Amino acid sequence: MKQVILTIAVLYAALSISIHAHAYEIGLDAQWMDFTATPGREWMEPFTGMEFVWVPAGCFMMGSPESEKGRKEYEGPLRKICVDGFWMGKYEVTQEEWMTIMDKNPSHFYNYGAMDPVEKVSWDDAKTFIRKLNAKRVGTFRLPTEAEWEYACRAGTTTPYSFGSMLNTDMAVYLGLDSYEQITSSWHGGTKSVGSFEPNNFGLYDMHGNVWEWCEDTYEWYQAGPAKNPLIVKNDNPKRILRGGGWYSIPNYLRSAFRTGKKHDTIEYYNGFRLVRSP
Repeated sequence: MKQVILTIAVLYAALSISIHAHAYEIGLDAQWMDFTATPGREWMEPFTGMEFVWVPAGCFMMGSPESEKGRKEYEGPLRKICVDGFWMGKYEVTQEEWMTIMDKNPSHFYNYGAMDPVEKVSWDDAKTFIRKLNAKRVGTFRLPTEAEWEYACRAGTTTPYSFGSMLNTDMAVYLGLDSYEQITSSWHGGTKSVGSFEPNNFGLYDMHGNVWEWCEDTYEWYQAGPAKNPLIVKNDNPKRILRGGGWYSIPNYLRSAFRTGKKHDTIEYYNGFRLVRSP
């Protein structure tokens, strides 16, 4: 009898996930999400002046449906993910904030302004910054997990972007072209000051574009099935997750579900980061 009850419970759970994923795929309202995507409380870190926004606990479908234009196979399978509440950097870490902690500004666009995001920062560099900031004893900071990042980026949406199904250059800084093949020698890109565009529903800025953002996880294929606060780190994998796209990215790479990975010591002038503060 116990075996029968267990089998029924497993089948029910699988059916529930399947129904939720199907609802997401065909564009139905995801009423099962148990949070309200509204701007939350804010907190300022006193040493650098970094601003943080409270992201409430909740659940979402992580990844992209097969019907989403530009979808990559490694954005699935869709599965229900729940996360605890956390403080997320309102903006990407700026050059000014970086220089408050570190000795040298590594940014390629150092002459664009102190409020532009710091770039040419490896995952290792970001961890060094965090270690030095934590030594100030004004809080405990870290990189977001990949699940936290996508949850914060979506802010309650199920569309390709947190602003809807389409993106334009009034919403984010990115290449603005559908293909790298269209780039001409007259195009000159670069970062912009953080907060230059409208925030998402959580009050977070530049989750799409400006600079790619490092996450804590190593770059792995998604595991099927629901999870809470997932974090995947495999010591034999040198690649770490990057999210959000950057100033040199085509629109497809700015989608909420798009993910890529680079070696932890990679330094490129479109990679930066934002922080999470542990509650």
